[in-house]
Amino acid sequence: MDTYALKNGPKAWLQAGPFGAVFGFFFVLPLLLVLAVSFWPTSDYALDPGFTLQNYVSIFEGCGNLAEPCVTLKTYASTLGFSLLAWGATLVLGFAIAYFLAFHVRSPGLQTLLFVVCTIPFWTSNVIRMVSWLPLLGRNGLVNQGLMGLGWVDAPLDWLLFSKFSVVLAFVHLYTMFMLVPIFNSMMRIDPALLEAADDAGASAWQTLWNVIIPLSRTGILIGSIFVITIVMGDFVTVGVMGGQQIASVGKVIPVQTSYLQFPLAAANAVVLLAVVMLIIVALTRLVDLRKEL
Repeated sequence: MDTYALKNGPKAWLQAGPFGAVFGFFFVLPLLLVLAVSFWPTSDYALDPGFTLQNYVSIFEGCGNLAEPCVTLKTYASTLGFSLLAWGATLVLGFAIAYFLAFHVRSPGLQTLLFVVCTIPFWTSNVIRMVSWLPLLGRNGLVNQGLMGLGWVDAPLDWLLFSKFSVVLAFVHLYTMFMLVPIFNSMMRIDPALLEAADDAGASAWQTLWNVIIPLSRTGILIGSIFVITIVMGDFVTVGVMGGQQIASVGKVIPVQTSYLQFPLAAANAVVLLAVVMLIIVALTRLVDLRKEL
């Protein structure tokens, strides 16, 4: 585009106007409505507009005694624990797979093929992928039958399914790609000359990994971390299915409250969850300035 077209074309705000309108209508407005409803009085069968802080008081009721954490703090602690475990596992797997694809697969065609293979689980819905674990991890499932057949265990392992282990396993299965893709993208942008320079300087493979590859991949690591942590924090389907409806999480609280028509209380919980997730994102972005790195 020439200079004349730039000077005489539509103003920048006109070009961004349609996108801004869509963003405002489908994202900002719903959030403002949820925020407004969170201050409405809780009613059994109707939504009565008003203003009260009782919904937020109810959420943190009894949380002043740190010796005996309240239900809300225990629920957030459980959810954060799942997020950290899923984040750590997906980071290790995603980084390892991305490293292999970026630096050990030389053929671009094979690289693309293997990357597509990694996306195969996304060809089905999350629910189908979760349900596929049930016949594998159940008491009479393939894993328990195999372990007992080999003589490694005498009785079926109950902790394989409907437990915290199965929940984290499902999270890793579902969300590793959200970590792998941004890390792979960052690694593909690393200049091979830097790796050759490190090798010429006598750096070992681990030194090159720690001092060159990881620092240059930190943008992808940060983006993947934001994806995984924020998704896990709000997830309720995976916890419900793989936890056998026996494990608490913040995401499960909100649909339960809406099922009992406690919409203002559910909205207040949603606002608190959003605030916690935003604080996590702010803390992560303090580590890397995405505006400079991207």
